[in-house]
Amino acid sequence: MQIGELARSTGLKVETIRYYEREHLLPLPQRTKGNYRLYSPRHAERLRFIRFCRSIDMSLDEVRILIGALDTPSGSCLTVNALLDEKIAEVDARVDELHKLQDQLRQLRGLCQQPDQGEICGILVELNRCTESRKPVV
Repeated sequence: MQIGELARSTGLKVETIRYYEREHLLPLPQRTKGNYRLYSPRHAERLRFIRFCRSIDMSLDEVRILIGALDTPSGSCLTVNALLDEKIAEVDARVDELHKLQDQLRQLRGLCQQPDQGEICGILVELNRCTESRKPVV
């Protein structure tokens, strides 16, 4: 299949497929006599794999590691386990940061008791105070 058909079958843009090729995430496609790329079902399968990995927030470097493990089925999955453990730790840290942000926003929201009087809005007063003093909000 040519690149347009591959793009349609995988839900990716042609530019994205070419980018993944340049990043050596895809095996090189065959070429026609007219120098058009010809892709196989293996390319579509690899692109779906990459797309799913990206959807679960894997970086291209992490995808590259996973592809290496995928292409070496007789190898150990210790690298894959370590990568997932690191990713889980990153997500845990981001969740903690988001909870802190949520707490800050809730505290800020609690500062406005008279929403119809903008000149004495506690939220705006606190944001302005923090901007001037460069201290964290609340």
